Amino acid sequence: MHRRQLLIAGGSLMALSACATTMTGEPGAPGAPGTSAASVADEARIARAVLPAQAPRAELLQVWTGPYDGVPPFDKVTPAKLREAMLEAMELARADVAAVANNPEPPTFANTLAAMELWGQPLDRAYNIYSVMTSNIGGAEYDALDTELSPMTSAFFDEINFNDKLFQRVKTVADNADAMGLTPQQKRLAERRRDAFIRSGANLDAAGKAELGRINTALSNAFTRFGQKVVADENAWTLIPHEAGLAGLPESNKAAAAAAARSRNLQGWAILNTRSAVDPFLTFADDRALREQVWKKFVNRGDNGDANDTNSTIVEIVRLRDQRAKLLGYKNHAELRMQDTMAKTPANAQRLMDRVWAPAKARVAEEVADMKAIAGFDIEPWDYLYFAEKVRKAKYDLDQNELKPYFELNAVRAGSFAMAERLYGFQFKKLPKGAVPVFEPDVEVYEVYDKTRGGRLIGIYYTDDYARPGKRSGAWMTTYRSFSQLDGSKVILASNNNNFTKPEPGQPVLISLDDAETLFHEFGHALHYLSSVVTYPSYGETPRDFVEYPSQVHEHWVLSRPILDGYLKHYQTGAPMPQALVDKIEASNTFNQGYATVSYLSSAIVDMDLHTQAVPPTDIDAFEKESLARIGMPKEIVMRHRLPQFNHLFTSDAYSAGYYSYLWSETMDADTWAYFEESGDVFNPDIAGRFKSIMLAPGNTTDRAEAYRAFRGRDPDVAALLKVRGFPVN
Repeated sequence: MHRRQLLIAGGSLMALSACATTMTGEPGAPGAPGTSAASVADEARIARAVLPAQAPRAELLQVWTGPYDGVPPFDKVTPAKLREAMLEAMELARADVAAVANNPEPPTFANTLAAMELWGQPLDRAYNIYSVMTSNIGGAEYDALDTELSPMTSAFFDEINFNDKLFQRVKTVADNADAMGLTPQQKRLAERRRDAFIRSGANLDAAGKAELGRINTALSNAFTRFGQKVVADENAWTLIPHEAGLAGLPESNKAAAAAAARSRNLQGWAILNTRSAVDPFLTFADDRALREQVWKKFVNRGDNGDANDTNSTIVEIVRLRDQRAKLLGYKNHAELRMQDTMAKTPANAQRLMDRVWAPAKARVAEEVADMKAIAGFDIEPWDYLYFAEKVRKAKYDLDQNELKPYFELNAVRAGSFAMAERLYGFQFKKLPKGAVPVFEPDVEVYEVYDKTRGGRLIGIYYTDDYARPGKRSGAWMTTYRSFSQLDGSKVILASNNNNFTKPEPGQPVLISLDDAETLFHEFGHALHYLSSVVTYPSYGETPRDFVEYPSQVHEHWVLSRPILDGYLKHYQTGAPMPQALVDKIEASNTFNQGYATVSYLSSAIVDMDLHTQAVPPTDIDAFEKESLARIGMPKEIVMRHRLPQFNHLFTSDAYSAGYYSYLWSETMDADTWAYFEESGDVFNPDIAGRFKSIMLAPGNTTDRAEAYRAFRGRDPDVAALLKVRGFPVN
């Protein structure tokens, strides 16, 4: 799960991929105090008067047409058209920037900050399509386009960040916010935009700006290379020629492996080099040698000393990040990246990770002892999931194969929709094929209505569920358009993207409980967007260590009784999950949490370690080993994301020195779930309403820590997190 975004000087131009959330607003909506429809309309009028009238030539730059206030023209996209659109869009955006920066009128919030919120709309449209095509489709042509355009877009944004006239106008408004009579929201926006300019090099001299521009362009090139190399390694597979090699595997996974082989014109069964295919094999396959083979191929993505090896690219990225941080006056990259977060400093993030690491590691020792008692030999990393499943069966009489028939993909999605309706009043209605253009034939599209607003249509929700060559791995959320009071009320366009193996026609897609929770997680990001009620588009961007909170908390409802009983029924018999099986799941809720926590947290700790070094390392494999040794990483577990394939860190700056944020967010999410549970109703309408209005809807209009205190009545309690994971609270 990962988010990639481009912002004009921290502003409104963005392309979004993965775990993330943007809030916007409407007249009279909560979260927009001190604003009125008339005042916002007047701001928008003044802002638009500053921007030049434009008539884009490129087909993909035209205002989106069709139903739902216009939808992306995915049916018209080609790499050549997209290239044409992106190049022209940057020129049009340059004209917008020049108009704001060179405005002879004295700077005001409306003619400067509001104008910046509305500029670059053709580029918004083009880049949203560009992000989808390079992430969800990929392939040689889009890879080539990405390689060409990435450094150009980086240089383009540097032009804006280094525009001194523009910076001085923003700074004047921010520095004189009280004298100008700005509302709290306007003042916060102006100050944040000023500070974002400074962090982007606005205060550097000409030589410093030139050096920063060189660094940013080099980083952009390196990010693109890294991502393409990892995708190439994930397009591999392990071929199993004889069915005996699949002994122990559920029939649904066998069928998926057979389909994967047939689609590649192979004889036998193919285990794709993606987590959704590898984890089930490691969990159920009896052949230990094959488990080792599949595991090694997966954990060594990007680390094979071949054309797809990423180690030298990582060395370049961390060196450039260190140079940039020091040029901007920070000790290291982590200190720079922590400036606009809830944690504030690397030390604060590290304290939380340390608080959880010790009990997690202790739990791993217990888990390994249980597995070794069954295996009769030392546990290796490719054994962990397999023997953990044996322990689960022995301790709780729970077999994951018993669960899969209740987690059919369509049923899981229906359950997620039911959760959204019961909590927030959202209703989802599936559209017929062809109702709107899609970028891939398997994409399904839904209308979203809000019962709390009189059944008003508020959004369109796209789902892209299946893995394909060229598509990046994992699961993520994207938006193509967010609602904005400043820009007028438009239907929100959001999507969720997964990598399930596509079944044979007529066959079900049976997923694991973990996959079901991931689906609810990404759907939580979509719900965050759909709940948005802020005035200015920039307030949609919440701190990185808050972004995952709204998504993570929604995972809990997968196993809530109303969802289990009403939707997650056996795909063949239609029978609800037996109470005895539900009890087994609940009894085993904290099972294997040592593994889950250590595999994730080791990645987060190594990320922070890497980006706080006084001297960036030049041997990435050696650094990874040394960093893990310092924290006493159990030998039976590997990092969830080893550095050579760590897309979160090295395809953009988004989660660099920030992978800890999942844990930071989980502290809030566990405390929030405890709030629901303690009320006696996990769908408590009063708490759900307050959660929506205080935590989801307002975006970043106020400090998110203050918002949490307003919602919960206090700061989040880490004890709730430890309890959820089954660790000692003291």
